[in-house]
Amino acid sequence: MSKKVLFVVTSTARMGEGGPPTGLWLEELAVPYYMLRDAGHQLDVVSIAGGTVPIDPRSVGPEHDRLPENRRYRDDPALMATMQSTRSVSAIRFADYHAVFLPGGHGTMWDLPGNEALASGISAMFASGKPVAAVCHGPAGLIGARLPDGRPLVAGRWIPAFTAEEEDDVEMKDKVPFVLDEKLGSLGARLLKGAPFQPMAVAHGHLITGQNPASAREVGGLMLAALQRDD
Repeated sequence: MSKKVLFVVTSTARMGEGGPPTGLWLEELAVPYYMLRDAGHQLDVVSIAGGTVPIDPRSVGPEHDRLPENRRYRDDPALMATMQSTRSVSAIRFADYHAVFLPGGHGTMWDLPGNEALASGISAMFASGKPVAAVCHGPAGLIGARLPDGRPLVAGRWIPAFTAEEEDDVEMKDKVPFVLDEKLGSLGARLLKGAPFQPMAVAHGHLITGQNPASAREVGGLMLAALQRDD
């Protein structure tokens, strides 16, 4: 049975005022997007502010074209057009969707955590038992989400996310507003840490998270399985 899945991506194009360029990490959208689309699901992409989605320049180019999904995105005029004119997350109804997916990219660290429409939408979907997935820096969008009793949504949940060690390795630890795995841990998440830049993903109930770009395929597969269980 076809399900409606919402992808919510960053609108942040720079790491702070005058900082280096950032945005969405393309692999983290393209890989799960095409997995879910090929399985027959209906997909919408929205961004925090609406309009054009910035794509991190470090996530495109010859090195990243080894991924068939990145090449497919480049040859997909419909999806590329969508990415030029997204609706804002505040303009949609989360209740219209069966699941939500938060791709990463460093841009998410600036505009996902404080967005009230995103926080309330994810909280409502999770409380309804709908799958909520996030990969790499995408779990930044879980920071503001709450359980019905007011506790952080991530409290007590096993969660992998981009680690302090990985931020060090890409020389971004001093550029981001906070270290994501440490922040999630401070909210009560039970952190899972795999080897740097190797796949690590887990489903704890209907919360699905992955550590880094290499985990996008695993998170997509767990999302597919969750949607099939909901049939």
